[in-house]
Amino acid sequence: MDVKVKDLLEQSTLALKCVGVESGLSNRIATPRVQKPGLLLTGLLGKLHADRIQILGAAEIGYLRNLDTKGCKEALGILKAGIPAIVITRGLKPPPQLMEHAREKGIPLLGTPLSSSVLIERIIKFLETRLAPSTTLHGVLVDLLGIGILIKGKSGIGKSECALELVSRGYRLVADDVVMVKRIYPSTLFGMASDRIPYHLEVRGIGIVNIKDLFGITAIREKKQMDLVVELISWDPGGDYERLGIEDRTCEILGVELPYLRVPVSPGRSVAAIVEIAARNQLLKIMGHHSSKELIESLTIPDKRLEKV
Repeated sequence: MDVKVKDLLEQSTLALKCVGVESGLSNRIATPRVQKPGLLLTGLLGKLHADRIQILGAAEIGYLRNLDTKGCKEALGILKAGIPAIVITRGLKPPPQLMEHAREKGIPLLGTPLSSSVLIERIIKFLETRLAPSTTLHGVLVDLLGIGILIKGKSGIGKSECALELVSRGYRLVADDVVMVKRIYPSTLFGMASDRIPYHLEVRGIGIVNIKDLFGITAIREKKQMDLVVELISWDPGGDYERLGIEDRTCEILGVELPYLRVPVSPGRSVAAIVEIAARNQLLKIMGHHSSKELIESLTIPDKRLEKV
């Protein structure tokens, strides 16, 4: 997603405002990383990363103020045109030479009352979320016992009906039909609903219903980490389906492998109950208990009690 410097001003958690130089607010930010120049201002070390936001704290501002006009201009020479923005922390007032340099180079100059450490943590978190790789999937995302389950399948196979039954059992809906997925560094997938249709679910024969209005605020979530993918498929009497569960299948989403199950659907089969069991079983696997493998091991390892007979 495209992020511009002016988008940072809209985030209340960053408490940013322009402090004299507003040109360049449309500069694009291409990386979630930021940089605190520190000793780079002395010219003793390497070059700055020109694609990163530069954070000037008490150390940098204090150093610039202790220099004469000529020395200050030389130190600021490393801040080349093309830097997305310069942010001054702790509510410090920028030196006149810095304001002049930023104006000449077209670099927006922002200020915040936050300390450098707090600002860096918050701004990186914001940029990582906004700049994260993303995709859109067709399916339903629900939260069962803390396990985020993406329910996939062909249109009309019963994904929404399954989600509705799960919500009626006390679980939570995250998204229906359109699931927006983002990969947060390094390998965590989060799913959320489209901004246009949050909390809504389509039930064939009834139409679109608002889960938040019907079941209350506890029946929905804005986003959820994805832990398991369940694909609903039409029942085929001659189909080859998993019977033991020994093989752990996965599917790839944005380069991340997630546990994957194929569940056949037929009349009279409670899909919601199967999905709920899948969530509970996934919890056991996360805790180190694999029911199928443990059973097979118990059958293949001789019972020591029989050896004594």
